[in-house]
Amino acid sequence: MFYTNALIGLREGLEATMVVIILAAYLRKTDQRRSYPWLWGGVLAALLVTVGVFLVIHFGTRTLTTTGQELIGGIASLVTVALVVWMLLWMKGADRNMTAELEGKMGHAVSTGPLAVATVAFIAVAREGIETALLVFDSFSRALGVPFAGLVTGVAASVAIGVAVYIGAVNVNLRIFFRVTGALLILVAAGILRYGITDLQEANVLPGLTDYAFDISGVLVPGTWYATLLEGMFNIVAAPTVLAFTAWALFLLITVPTYFRPVKDKK
Repeated sequence: MFYTNALIGLREGLEATMVVIILAAYLRKTDQRRSYPWLWGGVLAALLVTVGVFLVIHFGTRTLTTTGQELIGGIASLVTVALVVWMLLWMKGADRNMTAELEGKMGHAVSTGPLAVATVAFIAVAREGIETALLVFDSFSRALGVPFAGLVTGVAASVAIGVAVYIGAVNVNLRIFFRVTGALLILVAAGILRYGITDLQEANVLPGLTDYAFDISGVLVPGTWYATLLEGMFNIVAAPTVLAFTAWALFLLITVPTYFRPVKDKK
């Protein structure tokens, strides 16, 4: 779970960091430095909301029965997969216009008032934060220390990269970065879908819990480092159920070609 959460923290963290950098750069470019406190206030509020959402999800499910936890976990997994797909497809079409769109919103906010500046920053960062809270929900429900360390590592790396980009220390091709991490996130989402369906089967909402698509535990030996790595990164297991494996395969067959299909320029 360390590497999965590090990837999630890196990608989602860099998205949020780049949003803040664009907004801060716009304020500096337009000589609106007096709005900086409102910008950072909005960012701080978004971070607090993110932590609050995560705590509610994480500890709220602890009070449920085992079946209830499986049910909530399964539903949350399906919501997370839908959110990942929406986010990836949105980023694919919006990355070219993101800077102009954010600067336009910030320009309107500056003319409206300082509270509007804080609101723009809050909405932009809170969206990424809540996405992250949902993405790491499953991993934190099974453990705490390693998933948390992975998430913190990824977020810290994203902030460091963002700051380096802002001061001009490094030049990162963000389009390539988001394309590569997006492809990896599709695999993560497929694994979350597989895990979520299994949760719903364990909660007796879906049938087929004992119907396995295959069993390669002789090759992918549970407990070995490579089996742990594959399950931790992409939720790939040696003996998935027929329903979970079918959903996993169909998800990849549909999502991967859609994600890599070239975007047509609007005339």
